[in-house]
Amino acid sequence: MLYGIFSDTHANIEALTEVVSSMKDLGAERFVCIGDTVGYGGAPNECCDIVRDITSACILGNHDAAVSGRMDYSYYYEAARNALNYHAEILTAANMEWLKGLPYEVRENGVAFCHGSPIDLEAFDYVFSVEQANYCLPIWKEMEEVTFIGHSHLCKSFALSEDDAFEVVADEFTIREGYKYIISVGSVGQPRDRDTRSSFGLYDTETKKFSFQRVAYNIDKAAKRILDANLDENFANRLFEGI
Repeated sequence: MLYGIFSDTHANIEALTEVVSSMKDLGAERFVCIGDTVGYGGAPNECCDIVRDITSACILGNHDAAVSGRMDYSYYYEAARNALNYHAEILTAANMEWLKGLPYEVRENGVAFCHGSPIDLEAFDYVFSVEQANYCLPIWKEMEEVTFIGHSHLCKSFALSEDDAFEVVADEFTIREGYKYIISVGSVGQPRDRDTRSSFGLYDTETKKFSFQRVAYNIDKAAKRILDANLDENFANRLFEGI
């Protein structure tokens, strides 16, 4: 089974359209979204519609939880709160109900999907460093062979033995027996690794090979959509820098 795995679309329809097209061209058979379909961007309904249509599973992200009333986001900074409030106002009833029903985790075929750290699914903690990966060692035996996450908007991979964690610095690699992996697939709609291209992952459950994938999209159009929605201009500007 070849999985197409993506996360953090953040209402960027231009990016999502290119990612979906690329995943299909590369032969993905099953699509999984690891959360944050909404937040920041200018097309929340359009993105929800596509994700609902193509995915076999979709995980609840923190922005999804905020928009659907499943978490308190009063401590978020003002611009982010304003975007979340705006999305909550304009989402269709069907898309709002869909967000309200999304799970914190899905496990299948020896693979787990969750938005942030697998330690406390509702806390949405980050895993983008070896130190943070080490925090997962106490649950090593309960983890699936591979856990895919999002949240950080970074492409990061970690291999965990029973007593230590290591970063895997490669765009493509094969899962090694005796290790558990945590793989952050980056962001569709708001990459933050200074690469402006959307990111996603491909994982083959038979060969156990994983690869990071990147695809360019129309940033000008996505940025204009944000500005036309009267959202914070920084949400548009950062798309041109990948931060």
